[in-house]
This record gives sequence, C-alpha cells and structure tokens, in this order.
Amino acid sequence: MSKLDELIAELCPDGVKYIPLGEVLKNNNAPNSISKKYYKDNGDIPIIDQSQVYIAGYTDDESAVPPILPCIIFGDHTRVVKYADRKFAQGDSGTKVFIPVTEDLNTKYIYYAFCNIDIPSRGYNRHWTIAKNIKIPLPPLPVQQEIVRILDNFTELTAELTAELTARRKQYEYYRKILIKNSNNIRQYSLGELATLKTGSKPKDVFEFPHKYEYINAGTTNSGYTDKANCDGDTVTTPSRGQGGIGFVGYQYDPFWLGPLCYRIKSRNDKIVTNRYLFYYLSCFNEKILAYKKEGGTPSVNASDLVNIIVDVPPLTEQKRIVAILDRFDALCNDLTSGIPAEIEARQKQYEYYRDKLLSFKEVTA
Repeated sequence: MSKLDELIAELCPDGVKYIPLGEVLKNNNAPNSISKKYYKDNGDIPIIDQSQVYIAGYTDDESAVPPILPCIIFGDHTRVVKYADRKFAQGDSGTKVFIPVTEDLNTKYIYYAFCNIDIPSRGYNRHWTIAKNIKIPLPPLPVQQEIVRILDNFTELTAELTAELTARRKQYEYYRKILIKNSNNIRQYSLGELATLKTGSKPKDVFEFPHKYEYINAGTTNSGYTDKANCDGDTVTTPSRGQGGIGFVGYQYDPFWLGPLCYRIKSRNDKIVTNRYLFYYLSCFNEKILAYKKEGGTPSVNASDLVNIIVDVPPLTEQKRIVAILDRFDALCNDLTSGIPAEIEARQKQYEYYRDKLLSFKEVTA
C-alpha cells in the first residue's frame, strides 16, 4: 500500500467533501495591475497575466505585486490557471489572483484541483462566475500534501524535458547557420533564378478539424483543412500578408491547399538546389525576407522583391549533407511523433491521467 493509500484509509476512508471553488479561494489581487501597453522586455519583476505563456513581460512597479505567496492566478477570459510561489506583478485586467480561505488548505493542491476541472467556454466573456460554483474535492491536509508531492514529481520531469528542448533548439539554430555559412564552393543566385514564387486561392470549403489536406495561408500554422489540394508536397511556403506571419518559412511534405495570402516557393531545377535546402536557407536567414516587409495597415511582402534575395548555394552533395544533419536536429526538436516534443506530450498526458485519478474521491455530504 502506498503512502497516499495509507493516508486515505486513515483520514478519509468514506470519502471527502466537495466544496465550490468560490468558497475555497479568496481574493489576493495586487493594489494595481499592469496594462499590456506598459509591459517591458526587462525589469526587476516578472509579469504574470492570463495569457498562455507563464511570464508575459516585466515591470518595476511594486504596487502590482500581490500581497501573499504562494497564490493561484486565473485568466478570467482565457480560463488559464497558473501557480506562483515567487514575487511577480499582476498583469492585465482579466487576471485574477487567489489564495485559500484557510491555512488547512494547500495552495498547490487547490491549483492542481483547479486545473483538473472543466470550465465551459463563454468566448472572451468572463469565466470566474462559472468556475466559482464548480466543486472540488477537499481531503484532509496530509492527503493534499501527498497528492501535491506526487504531481510535483510529474511536473518536474516535464520541466526538465522542456529545458532540454530549449537548449537543443538553441543548439539547432546555432549549427544551422554554421553549416550553411561554412560550406565550400558556394555559388550565389537570386531566389528568382532558383525558384518560382506563386500564391494560391481560397478553397471552397475550410474545415476546422483534421481533414484530408492542410490549408496553408497567412500565419505560422495552418488555417484549417480542405478535402482537395492545389499544390504538391516538397514545397517551401511563406506568408505574403498578415499580422505576425511575415518572415515565417514553412515546409510542406505532402500535397496541400495553398491560400491567396501565401507564396509557394519551388525549385526550378533540383539538380541545382533542392526545396529542402531552400527551406533551411530561407528559415535560417529569414531576415532577408523581413528586409522587404512593408508596414502599414497589414504587413506584406511582394514577390517582386523576394525574387531578389541572394541565396548561397553549395554543390548538391553538400546540400544533401546539410539537409541530413538538420533533419535530424529538426526531428529531435520539433517532431511530435518522436524526439523531445513527443516525450513531453507523453509526460503531459501521463500527468493529466494521474492528476484525474488522484483527485477523484468518493463524495460525502455529511
């Protein structure tokens, strides 16, 4: 019998009470919060808000620091739940900060229980009005503490893998440029000499969930799915217009639907340059694309400018060697079916599975 089983058998063998979150947590908001327009890239105090990223920016404003630690941060609009045990500043207006109402409640346990509930989406409306009425199990404090210890072990493993992934990606970025810059017998061509650039068209139907083909348009991810393709695989893509996508270089292994706000870049002669090498070169030196970025209402780049980008092209055998090395790095850093991302995903699913199991108690009403 595990320590947790022993504690449950001793302290709550018949089950536990379920209490609404609104009766378990109380306000711990800072006197002030930091508006997004005042977020800085550097500062003494990290800002935590309702966004998906843990640290959204920095500030030096002490008045935005919540009074008590540790605490729970809830995104009233986004439903994102975070935990903080170190000094931070409270972010934008949708960010709520809580602590337990009594000392016989473990803050980290409440955080894990909060993460484990399902809060129905109301779009960008506020969600605490719903969440506060959702009940969570409240076992005795020693049981809470043991559950926290077990779940912390899972999250620490994931954190270690995430740190390793960050280091590998930095290594990947470094060696990508070194490999290309140090190639021998390089010849220079304009992109227009090496490849054709064309935009696509809007598909008749776009599906939100996975379908036969990806729809590649503006942005850094696909724009949905289609049941038809208008472009072959082994193709480099880069957005022509849109917020946040200009300069991003993608590579499509399989046939896809090319949208009207995206260029497909295709080698004219694969005996001179391969599409996969073009992908690595342009993504490595995407500042050459950004140099032609036109600001204004909607950022854009014109094909008539992109064709002037100078590309360093080594012999075909060297291209293949570079691609083989970078493909291995890419798989290690980005492949969701193998490498570190796959292991992180597996650990996350394992953590969520055990979190659900550990937080499932028989409910008692007395």
